[in-house]
Amino acid sequence: MTRRVRRRVVRGGKEKVDCPEIVEKVDCPETDEKVELEWTRLPDDTMIQLFSCLNYRDRASLSSTCRTWWVLGKYPCLWQVLDLRFHKLDAAGASSLAPMCQSLQKLRFRGHESADAIISLQAKNLREINGDCCRRMSDATISVLAARHEALECLQIGPDFCEKISSDAIKAISICCPRLRKLRLSGIHEVDADAINSLAKHCKNLTDIGFIDCRKVDETALANISSVRFLSVAGTTIKWNLVAQHWDKLQHLIGLDVSRTDISPYAATRLFSSSLSMKVLCALNCSGLEKDGVFTCNNNRNGKVLLAVFTDILKGVADLFVDSPMNDKNIFLHLRYSEEHKKSNEMLNWLEWTISYSLLRISESNPPGLDKFWLNQGTCLLLSFMQSAQEEVQERAATALATFVVIDDENANIDTGRAEAVMRDDGIRLLLNLARSWREGLQSEAAKAIANLSVNANVAKAVAEEGGITVLVNLARSANRLVAEEAAGGLWNLSVGDGHKGAIAEAGGVRALVDLIFKWSRSAGGEGVLERAAGALANLAADDKCSIEIASVNGVHALVKLARTCKVDGVQEQVARALANLAAHGDTNDNNAAVGQEAGALDALVQLTRSPHEGVRQEAAGALWNLSFDDRNREAIAVVGGVEALVTLANSSSNASHGLQERAAGALWGLSVSETNSIAIGREGGVPPLVALARSDAEDVHETAAGALWNLAFNPGNALRIVEEGGVPALVHLCSTSVSKMARFMSALALTYMFDGRTDEIALVGTSTQGTSKSLNLDNSRKMAMKNIDAFIRTFSDPQAFAAAAASSAPAALTQVTESTRIQEAGHLRCSSAEIGRFVSMLRNPSPTLKSCAAFALLQFTIPGGRHAAHHVALLKGNGASRVLRGAAAAAGAPLEAKIFARIVLRNLEQQPT
Repeated sequence: MTRRVRRRVVRGGKEKVDCPEIVEKVDCPETDEKVELEWTRLPDDTMIQLFSCLNYRDRASLSSTCRTWWVLGKYPCLWQVLDLRFHKLDAAGASSLAPMCQSLQKLRFRGHESADAIISLQAKNLREINGDCCRRMSDATISVLAARHEALECLQIGPDFCEKISSDAIKAISICCPRLRKLRLSGIHEVDADAINSLAKHCKNLTDIGFIDCRKVDETALANISSVRFLSVAGTTIKWNLVAQHWDKLQHLIGLDVSRTDISPYAATRLFSSSLSMKVLCALNCSGLEKDGVFTCNNNRNGKVLLAVFTDILKGVADLFVDSPMNDKNIFLHLRYSEEHKKSNEMLNWLEWTISYSLLRISESNPPGLDKFWLNQGTCLLLSFMQSAQEEVQERAATALATFVVIDDENANIDTGRAEAVMRDDGIRLLLNLARSWREGLQSEAAKAIANLSVNANVAKAVAEEGGITVLVNLARSANRLVAEEAAGGLWNLSVGDGHKGAIAEAGGVRALVDLIFKWSRSAGGEGVLERAAGALANLAADDKCSIEIASVNGVHALVKLARTCKVDGVQEQVARALANLAAHGDTNDNNAAVGQEAGALDALVQLTRSPHEGVRQEAAGALWNLSFDDRNREAIAVVGGVEALVTLANSSSNASHGLQERAAGALWGLSVSETNSIAIGREGGVPPLVALARSDAEDVHETAAGALWNLAFNPGNALRIVEEGGVPALVHLCSTSVSKMARFMSALALTYMFDGRTDEIALVGTSTQGTSKSLNLDNSRKMAMKNIDAFIRTFSDPQAFAAAAASSAPAALTQVTESTRIQEAGHLRCSSAEIGRFVSMLRNPSPTLKSCAAFALLQFTIPGGRHAAHHVALLKGNGASRVLRGAAAAAGAPLEAKIFARIVLRNLEQQPT
């Protein structure tokens, strides 16, 4: 729609003026000409069909645009069914809807608050009420509902436990609703004989009863409802000895559901033999039957059909209908559209409802020993139910698919076999078809299933290939919170790997996710949407191109605003992770600087390091670590209290996860690049926790701690603190035993800083951690350090290669040494002019060990191809280091390693352009 104009409309001889018209330019496929589509001139039946595809709020909004649509929007056929589940309904909202609800026949709602407001709809002709999430619904509410809707034929409340509803409410229903044909209630504490007898007395047409997951039901009284044809007591506590004695009186009983009960083989056998009218017994997940080998193998059931996990359910359903195909996996679909079976729709509807309900409950409890059932039958049944004509069954099937694949919800682990079984049976296409529906209930449940299944990489690939990414991006734009939440969750899971990030961005997913944050950060109850949207953006931000697009659509501002305002742990964790990933592309885009310059960003992240939730602290520290690679950010973090916060975090991380420990140490490492920050970290007590982390057995933890201690040791005061806090043995241990070459390298460099003579000067003056004079004998520590530094250097010494390099001036010999000594990750380290100058000074140190280590370090920093090699070469040339290097290479008393390393550095200076 491009613009709005005014026009005159003549309808039925009466002139209407000032009615808005929406005009849209449309490309005609047959020609290149532009045609104007005047929406208000569409035929009435076309507009009514369009109206029918909208929820009631959108319908009301569209009706308000012009008088023509206002009239059409009130047509009774549009208001026969009303789904209020996704919108909170209060009395005022219900009163505004009341004029359209005179013809309302079917109503779905969610929550006891909406139940209280339904009365204000004044829908006296209502035939069916279906409510869920009604745990707090009371007798008074349900009694008033019944009293105001005497024409009611169907009442379903569940699947949540309705613990506040008692037998008194059931009696009120029976008295007020004599036309009742279907009653299904879940989780009632007790259904006594008076309530059941009242139903038998007043509701003569009651054919379908479900007392599901109830604690107590009077079995004897149930036999008095002679009209019942379908009865479900799934999950309900039943005295089966009484059933055997009395339920044979139910002369019209066709279908009985006893799933998830403790029914015994004896009771089941008695039911088969005593009930003459019963055709089918549903007994899914009944352990008493499943464990009895004799019963499971006995096929003599007096012509009755048993549907259980150990029977062929599809074949059993086919047996109930004459001339139905016996081996049809889509037996329910076949029966639904078969002309000869249309009279059996009541049975078919009950079977679909009952089996899908039990499968959902079983998937939620996930009892052991059912893997074979799920793979052989359960998956096929759920996929079949997704094609049901009953929307409620379709939703439940999609929800069960989303649930039964999950093994560990906390860690997002799913069962690979079950997920791929859904994919093999064309489940992805069916789910995407449901997700394309205009019905919001189907959209949300299908999106949830797609999200969970997409944890599996093969399923994620299939979802992408079937066009699922575009579907999810479109759903993420929904005004419905639950739909948007599940769609964002699907994009979160699909964006885990690198394979789908670009496709999500191309489909408009980045902007859709950022828009979700802007929209739902202003609304209460949107925490689920925000967490999933931020999580998806965090995954996408790991990709350089997606990271740039996030920034281009104002995503940095959205995430920072959310970090500052939202107090929900899950949201904070994903926001911090997103900012960390955005800041991780310092060499390829400007997002690192952009995040740091966003008002309040650094302060918010520093505050998040104090969160009581470990995941939030970990991701916030990770973000500060990445941001500290930018010079301005590094100083700004310190200004907003980052040094104190990160030292506190490191001090409190002794029992934390390795991920938190690594990031806390890493953030201090990043900040300590600045000498001012390095001194501040030492003064704030940052040395002891870093020494403790250097003792960690986790490679990533002790490697980052070693890096931080290396930076800190550049300052003599900090070097002395490290000695005082027992840092020398910790660094020596790393230098000699760590499997990480980088950890060993940086530990050796830290030790060289500590014992190149500058610490001795501070020790003589008496500076210490406590600020009091101390006389320290550093000889033992120095000897230990030098011994292990020398041993570290020698691990890179190949005598044969070094001898060849010493005897020849050929480049190949030096190249061989370079390749054998190269530490790949060291190319990512960046040294300041002062640090490079200090290594050059060590080349003049009388200690052979320090000379060798300094030359080795300069070799690592100047190897061509390293990220900062050109920077280091420029610093060396600017400091006139070539003369010192030539002297070291030619020194008669220098170790062979120092000479060869110095020659290689000289060659690197010659080869590296500046």
